[in-house]
This record gives sequence, structure tokens and C-alpha cells, in this order.
Amino acid sequence: MSDRSVVRAAGGVVVRQAADHEPEVLLIHRSRHDDWTFPKGKLEPGETFQACALREVAEETGLQCLLGDELPQTSHVDHKGRLKIVRYWVMRPIAGEPEARYDVDVVRWLPIDRAIRLLTYDYDRPLLEAFASVLTGSPEMALRAPRTFGAPRRSRGAL
Repeated sequence: MSDRSVVRAAGGVVVRQAADHEPEVLLIHRSRHDDWTFPKGKLEPGETFQACALREVAEETGLQCLLGDELPQTSHVDHKGRLKIVRYWVMRPIAGEPEARYDVDVVRWLPIDRAIRLLTYDYDRPLLEAFASVLTGSPEMALRAPRTFGAPRRSRGAL
């Protein structure tokens, strides 16, 4: 596969502490794809992965965030047959209110267990599980060397 046929993207697992002190993550819904996923997007020419992740989260959710630890990347083949590699970071909002923008029609804060069930794509679930292991300090923490989770399958999430 040539370098031109690889799509590079970045995004964030945005987290806040709920009133009950449990973490919640922000998921987005895109009506064009009818999916629930994390905010992310393609790198612009000359842009770093980190800058792209922060820009995409701000563009899609209205939130300005602090970049935290890098999570495992995901990969899948997109609808044009290209390999898409997405790098993610834990993010904490520091300004703004979450709102649906651009391709996004809904943003929703959810506890991790509900978010895992709502996610549309199978390859997003291990990412959220890796994030949860970072929070708990679990020994099977997935942050050693960035691993790639890939599965082109799509499943329907449910609350």
C-alpha cells in the first residue's frame, strides 16, 4: 500500500468527572454516517498528530482541551479502500461548552460502561477499554508501545 493510500488522522477521548465523581467520556453522533464514535479527523498538510487531535476535538465539539496521555491507535480500511490510521489522546476540557458542530449532530457525555455499548465501531471499544485501564492503573494497561486495533466490522451500539 503506497503512502498516499494511507489516511492519517487524530482525535481525542475527552473525559470529565461527573457529579458522582465517576468519569464520563464524550461521544459524538454523525448523521451522515449514522454512527457514535470519538471526535477525530484527518491531518492537514504540515500538521502534527497532536495539533490535529486538538483542532478536530474543538471543531467537532466546541471544547478546548488539554492533551494528556497517548492511547493506542486504531486502524481500519475506509469506504474508499484506504488504510486509515487514527492516533488518540486522553483530553480534558478547559474551555467551552460541548455542542454539535460540522458533521456532528449530537454530543453526549456518558459513563464508560454505557459509552462502550453505544459505540458503533468494534475498533473503538478496545480504545475505550485501554483508556479505562489507564484510569484504574490496571496492569494490562494498553499504553506500552502504541498498539493498533483494527477491525473493519461495524456493530450497532445500544444504550
